[in-house]
Amino acid sequence: MIPISDDNPTRLFPFFTWGLIIACVLVYVWELSLGREMEAAIAVLGFTPASLSGASIQISGIGQVPAALTIFTSMFLHASFLHIAGNMLYLWIFGNNIEDAMGHLRFLVFYLVCGVAAAMALAHADPSARLPMVGASGAISGVLGSYLLLFPRARVTVIVPLGIIFYPFRITALWVVGFWFLLQLFSAAVTRPGEPGVAWWAHVGGFVAGLVLTPFFKSRDFPLFGPVRRRGPWG
Repeated sequence: MIPISDDNPTRLFPFFTWGLIIACVLVYVWELSLGREMEAAIAVLGFTPASLSGASIQISGIGQVPAALTIFTSMFLHASFLHIAGNMLYLWIFGNNIEDAMGHLRFLVFYLVCGVAAAMALAHADPSARLPMVGASGAISGVLGSYLLLFPRARVTVIVPLGIIFYPFRITALWVVGFWFLLQLFSAAVTRPGEPGVAWWAHVGGFVAGLVLTPFFKSRDFPLFGPVRRRGPWG
């Protein structure tokens, strides 16, 4: 089930949502330009939980950056085209409404804090991990958590692959985002710490951070759980 759009209009132009997308794309183009050095750059600029506990990771020919800074640099790095395409699709669909609900600067702070929470969740789950984590998905998970709180009734168009046919249909965000989170939680529970692949606990941590922080970052004009749609002659 892949979301491709929603029916949730905005009042503000999402400057920071588009800015984050453009920044991630430009960084990915820079990564590709490195050629064989791309993996070395990811190792240095990606977030490695072991680095927080004092374990250093030396990369020949490339300098290191402080461990705390890699929490932020890792949010703009991606390991493949599908990795960045999937993350930017989710940010494009859901980010504009959260920026609209919070305002530009508060949204940016919210996004970065959720990314930090995602990195800390991964570090807590596996503090000795030496594989670098890269990608915007931890911060975007926070955006999804916020969307679930603010717009659970919004209609999201998703496509479901049925063989070579992609079947589109519309469903509320409650089911789309709720199913996504349950999948992350289940995957995190059954995946052994330190195993290469998706940083499931980072997704869980970012999502929970989004749920917790949204009431403090949202504008008063946006109630939690969205406007109630009343039925009947007085609705």
